[in-house]
Amino acid sequence: MSPLALGLDLGSSGLRLALAETTPAGELRLLSEESAPYPRPFADPHGWREGLTLLVARLDPALRARVGSIAIAGTSGTLLGCRPDGTVLPGEPGLALPYHLSCPEQAEEALRICGDPGSPAASASGSLARALRLIAAAEPPFLLRHQADWLMGWLLGDMRWGEEGNNLRLGWDLQRQTWGGTIAQQPWAAALPEIRPSGAVVGRLHPEVAASLALPAGCRVVAGSTDANAGVLATGAREGDGITVLGTTLVLKQFVDKPIQAPGVSCHRVDGRWLLGGASNAGAGILRRFFDDAQIAELSRQIDPRRPSGLDLLPLPARGERFPVDDPLLEPRLEPRPVSDALYLQALLEGLTELERQGWQRLRGLGAPPLQRVLTLGGGARNPQWRLLRQRALGVPVLQRPGLSAALGMARLALRSAGRMEAPAPADA
Repeated sequence: MSPLALGLDLGSSGLRLALAETTPAGELRLLSEESAPYPRPFADPHGWREGLTLLVARLDPALRARVGSIAIAGTSGTLLGCRPDGTVLPGEPGLALPYHLSCPEQAEEALRICGDPGSPAASASGSLARALRLIAAAEPPFLLRHQADWLMGWLLGDMRWGEEGNNLRLGWDLQRQTWGGTIAQQPWAAALPEIRPSGAVVGRLHPEVAASLALPAGCRVVAGSTDANAGVLATGAREGDGITVLGTTLVLKQFVDKPIQAPGVSCHRVDGRWLLGGASNAGAGILRRFFDDAQIAELSRQIDPRRPSGLDLLPLPARGERFPVDDPLLEPRLEPRPVSDALYLQALLEGLTELERQGWQRLRGLGAPPLQRVLTLGGGARNPQWRLLRQRALGVPVLQRPGLSAALGMARLALRSAGRMEAPAPADA
């Protein structure tokens, strides 16, 4: 029997695990999928590890015994400080700084250090600004690790590594394959990870971790990607496709012919191709501030997408935005609230749709090809009224793909990468 692959997605509101195999015809087949909310607050890294352990334990033991590789996707920009052995720093610094946290007080220094206004690390919403905030409160020795990289380090029993896409907002220059500006010359440069490309086999599960998860000791750990990039891998997107992830946050992705850099956007290399994108602080998460899932479904049925609400809302969850505009001081606009709940939900959906329209316009202005169609992932892809609102605003077919997950994209990557070379061991190993 062929080896199986595990893909894990650390999303904004919870974890999802996908177990997949390659069929004799070379197609990807999903065998099992599990999900759960974080068992601790999102900013507590221990909850990421506990959540992974919980989901793996739900899998059929016979299938677990066949797992040959695993890859992890995480929220891009969620950063924490830890000791060289992975131990989370005690006290307040021990909580991760989430992807949506802006650090305007550190923005000027971040720009000075990275040296490039177009770098994703140059703004208040970049990981470099968050790193500077962590550094000010941490006692050495310490490491700076993003969400997926820290959990990958736990699997390996080795915290040296970081995946390139997860570290663009920290200042990794993907084209030059080095840290940008003077980042590598900073007094805290030893806290930075050694970078591996997405899809590289970094090593094998640490024996103790393999035993605790009941996974084979020879299971390979593959450098993953960001959660949004993982979703793109699940779609099998072609030229001219745009990918929208309607999760807790709104994420847009599109393949381009050459790398593009600009404030507030990211350009990753995924599956050998350049992937341009941006992530708003707004998203479907704002809807749950006012309605539960059953209410959203019922109220949506009362919406006529052909008749605008007449309201002009900006449904940010808090002050600050990173895409389609990069403005840490931008204020949400959630009022006026009409008497009709259905009308208010429509106005929120229209506000999110307008952010998406502006986002595609921004990417097109940076050099992305014209959209031919939009593939939609995430929980919001199950809402037909929202799809019609978006299709009218974007002027291209909008196709729903709610069954495809970022976890499945990571399983696909892990299957493709299972036979690749592992990272070299250190000279004194």
